[in-house]
Amino acid sequence: MRMIVRGARLREDHGLFDVEVAEDGRIARVVPYDDQKEPPATGTLIEAHGSLLCAPFVEPHIHLDTALTAGEPRPNASGTLWEGIACWSERKRTLTREDVVARATEVLRWQAAQGVLHVRTHCDVTDPSLTALDALLEVRDRVRDIMTLQIVAFPQEGIVSFPDGEALLREAVARGADVVGAIPHFEDTREDGVASLRTAFALAEEHGLRVDAHCDEIDDEQSRFVEVLATLALRSGLRERATASHTTAMGSYNGAYSFKLQRLLARSGINLVSNPFANLNLQGRFDAYPKRRGLTQVKEMLAAGVNVAFGHDDVMDPWNALGTANPLQTALVGLYAAQLTGVEEIPLAFSMVTDRAARVLGLSEAEYGITAGAPASFVLLPAPTPQEALRRQVRPRYVVARGSVLAQTPPAPTVLSWPGEARSEIDFGHPLG
Repeated sequence: MRMIVRGARLREDHGLFDVEVAEDGRIARVVPYDDQKEPPATGTLIEAHGSLLCAPFVEPHIHLDTALTAGEPRPNASGTLWEGIACWSERKRTLTREDVVARATEVLRWQAAQGVLHVRTHCDVTDPSLTALDALLEVRDRVRDIMTLQIVAFPQEGIVSFPDGEALLREAVARGADVVGAIPHFEDTREDGVASLRTAFALAEEHGLRVDAHCDEIDDEQSRFVEVLATLALRSGLRERATASHTTAMGSYNGAYSFKLQRLLARSGINLVSNPFANLNLQGRFDAYPKRRGLTQVKEMLAAGVNVAFGHDDVMDPWNALGTANPLQTALVGLYAAQLTGVEEIPLAFSMVTDRAARVLGLSEAEYGITAGAPASFVLLPAPTPQEALRRQVRPRYVVARGSVLAQTPPAPTVLSWPGEARSEIDFGHPLG
């Protein structure tokens, strides 16, 4: 064996297991742990001691081309989506290949260290030079041996309403983008928005690609492009190969329309990606009080059988000046914002940055999971359950990519001097910690 992880806890099972990794970097066997069995004399040995072993975290929605540009050329003073787009429009005039490669690579390093090994990034293609796209295509090639990087050709300023928008989108696909994007609510009219989605779906069908549209990212209850996207996905047969990201207008829909929409989305098979950091920050900016929460109907759509995932979205850019690209942080914020606090809902929030996010990217069982034959890419978390990993916001003890240790984080105990007691280490895993 190339590697053995001994005594790990898996999400789906009680008890402890050994995960054996073959020389080809794939999982050879998953077997019950036997503490009487001698550890192997060769290969890498990781003693899990009951820690949680899970497939890697998946980031279904981020913008690597804009990352780490907060305040350039100016801050987003209003905090709105619209001013953020204006700031980025100014910043992208100064883009260079080296600039984008350096920033994107830095954030990918952050993600890898935190156990994210599958990433879908949106890339603005309303730049006639397509500088950012070419840079991210280069980054995708650089990291392909350790990470999956999908690139969405994202028309930030529109397809129909932007000069040569459709031609740029087509060129982005020709250069190697993996997914076709759209932003119908930013187009000049509703008719333009519908036309933009038709263009995106036609292009995706032509090239055998997926669709992921920024859809209804606005507090306007009249913005209803998600029904158009779902209908196109249903009638074209793209179904689960289509994703609607954000859909924050759902937070303003009335009950009768919401009921109808839930049925349509469930029938269509599309995915939804909610981005709690960005949308809690950007939405409701034009409200007095009460202010809208800014998220889509997460609980309702999950209950209707729609696949919903959480994405981090922006990392230190014109739409979010903060961010660490940490998926457990994303899940925790989403959990509270969507009120997924029931005993069965907390583990569900964990799946929204793992299994459910993997479905958004279209990762198969042969590509993702702790099963024999799958790539030996996984994360060992110093917690016994997903709930504890979320509660304590743990960092991965080990991140393994295709059978090799990519990152490891040593324990960092806190030593406390408490009145009347000897100096002691705090165990934040304890219920009273």
